[in-house]
Amino acid sequence: MFTGIVEELGVIKRIQAKGHTLVLRIQAEKIMQDLHEGDSIAVNGVCLTVTSFSKDYFEADAMPETFKNTSLSTLKEGSKVNLERAMAANGRFGGHFVSGHVDGVGKIRKKTRVENAILIDVDIPDMYANFVLEKGSIAIDGTSLTIFRTTNDSVTVSLIPHTAKETVIGLKAEGEIVNLEFDMMAKYFYSFMQKQQSERKPKGMTADFLRENGFY
Repeated sequence: MFTGIVEELGVIKRIQAKGHTLVLRIQAEKIMQDLHEGDSIAVNGVCLTVTSFSKDYFEADAMPETFKNTSLSTLKEGSKVNLERAMAANGRFGGHFVSGHVDGVGKIRKKTRVENAILIDVDIPDMYANFVLEKGSIAIDGTSLTIFRTTNDSVTVSLIPHTAKETVIGLKAEGEIVNLEFDMMAKYFYSFMQKQQSERKPKGMTADFLRENGFY
């Protein structure tokens, strides 16, 4: 479990690609403190497992499912990435519940500076439109952000200067791809309501149905 509060920007030092799999070597500093093999690290919002590490880098594997459904396949050596360690049980919870299981990708449609804020419009897949609302939460490349405005196919978020400086979304340009994870509570609630509605539908002609409707 993560919070969406990025701890530092790491740098891709090496990418080993084989088919639809990747081995990423990522240079970092802050998150290397108390790091162990098997730890979970969110890399641009994607939960990856540390397979090996040195004093200033760690390595992690990205499997075919991750390669196909996230932006990690677009990374190059020298790319900067958001990094966050899994939330400690005794830590301060500053963002929102983020699982590190990316729902899909979107494209930055527009970036607009308004005084000290940067407004970013991001396309979202149609199938996830029910999970967004104004003042709700979304994780973009693993950064917990508040939705400023919504349309049928996009969301707008507003970056403060600190977020723009300390996360990759502030560095990305119009047209670039970002990872999206929609609010966990919204997804659970929507799934629950869909099941509830499904259970209310008639299940066919049964003895109970006939009895309830006065046929015998």
